[in-house]
Amino acid sequence: MHADEQDIDEELVRRLVAGQFPDWGGLSLKEIPSSGTVNAMFRLGDSLTVRLPRVQGGVDDVVKEFEWLPRLAPLLPVAIPAPVGLGVPAEGYPWPWAVHRWIEGAVPVAGSAELARELAGFVAAFRRIELPDGPRAYRGGLLALQDEGTRAAIEQLEGWIDTDVATAAWESALAAAPAEVDLWVHADLMPSNLLVDEGRLAAVIDFATAGVGDPACDLIPAWNLFGPEDREVYRDAVGADEVAWNRGRGRALSMALIQLPYYRETNKGIAANAQYVIDQVIADFKG
Repeated sequence: MHADEQDIDEELVRRLVAGQFPDWGGLSLKEIPSSGTVNAMFRLGDSLTVRLPRVQGGVDDVVKEFEWLPRLAPLLPVAIPAPVGLGVPAEGYPWPWAVHRWIEGAVPVAGSAELARELAGFVAAFRRIELPDGPRAYRGGLLALQDEGTRAAIEQLEGWIDTDVATAAWESALAAAPAEVDLWVHADLMPSNLLVDEGRLAAVIDFATAGVGDPACDLIPAWNLFGPEDREVYRDAVGADEVAWNRGRGRALSMALIQLPYYRETNKGIAANAQYVIDQVIADFKG
């Protein structure tokens, strides 16, 4: 998926685990199929997960999550990853890596009104967190910081999407007033980062982008998971006014526009969701 991606396979992970966590060295190991783009994931035994950055850009997140996840967990209404081991570079692998507790659940294939309300409850709880000195959320700054990359992606998608409407939707979001206050946000509530059990929200994973930033970051599921009716349920439950809703739609659109040309040939899951988001935003913006 990336030009500078590390080669990571089961044999490497076995050596890393055996060398640094010998008590777990004899456990079964199997790669976890995932549409994730930053980390390789392996299931270790029945109750553990090994997570290794594929690219340099994901390295700092390993230590960040190891520090913040235990502090966030007691404040949230559903399970989140629990780190139990922090590995160091070895065996030719150049970066830190982590071992987390395994969480049971399945990625949602579609939204529902119930899931919309439960996810909104998670977002509301996240916004209430007052832990000091939180990291800045990835993508959590002013929308204008994403303008250059978003417009470049729109140009790349000429003939693939309705670029006129996409541009109008993006410019409308840019014109919206910025957030009055930054709050704790997850900032990457993709369907692949949610786990459900019998349709109920069971866990939220991958906190690499989490931190303090624009609360509209966590409105993105309105377009990447929910259809029009459940989108309104989510909006009402999370309490988004028109200005925040416009920024959230812009954030969802920008993310999808950048992902689609980048992953169109290398990650079909991400590309398919990006196309879904763009279609939903365009239809929503046109009314």
